[in-house]
Amino acid sequence: MECRIIQKSVSRKSLRGYRQGMEVNGYKIEPGAYLGGANLIGANLTSANLYYADLRNAKLQGASLEGANLEGANLEGANLMFAKLERAKLMGAKLEGAKLMGAKLEGANLMFAKLEPAKLERANLMFAKLERAKLEGAYLMDANLTGAYLMDANLTGANLRSANLRSAYLTGANLMDANLTGAYLGVANLTGANLTGANLVRANLTGANLRGANLKLTYLRGANLEGSDLRGAILTGVNLAGAYLAGANLTGANLTRATMPDGTIHD
Repeated sequence: MECRIIQKSVSRKSLRGYRQGMEVNGYKIEPGAYLGGANLIGANLTSANLYYADLRNAKLQGASLEGANLEGANLEGANLMFAKLERAKLMGAKLEGAKLMGAKLEGANLMFAKLEPAKLERANLMFAKLERAKLEGAYLMDANLTGAYLMDANLTGANLRSANLRSAYLTGANLMDANLTGAYLGVANLTGANLTGANLVRANLTGANLRGANLKLTYLRGANLEGSDLRGAILTGVNLAGAYLAGANLTGANLTRATMPDGTIHD
């Protein structure tokens, strides 16, 4: 298959430290390459330079892309199930509708990436950088986001059921209507986050920082909020029935019409 090249300016900086002159399965692996629909299943693309490459609908199941440069790459609809993307650079990459179930993205840089509504079930995103990433409606069930950087990320309507967000940084993140049922958010930083209408039933928020967060109309039935910081948080109409609040700091929190742990309605 002949590879067409997208006319994209490539700086020396974008080439530095990456493997050059690669050819895999007859495909030229280079910045700006056209690889739409390419069959790269299980390919060794470690440290490959695919800066602004077109990989729409590419087949990359189980491919090794550790440390690869995929900045600005178009991966819409690509199949990256169980792919290895540890420490890969995906800043500003387009991953709309991509399949990343079980993918390894530990330490990957996904700042400003477009991941709506990508499928990331059971993906490993430990310490991944997802600042200002677009994750509206993304599927992140059972994903590992321990220590991930999600500041100002848009997770509106995302499904994070049973996800591990321990020590994650979610300052200013938008989690409106997100599904966080049974999610683990111990010691997570949610300062100023928008959780309006989110489902946090049975979620573990032990020691979480929710200072100034908007939790209006959220569902926190049976949630564990032990030692959490809820100072100045908006808890209007929140459902806290059966929630555990031992040691939680609610100084200045707005609890108007909130359902308290004992089932009573707060004035």
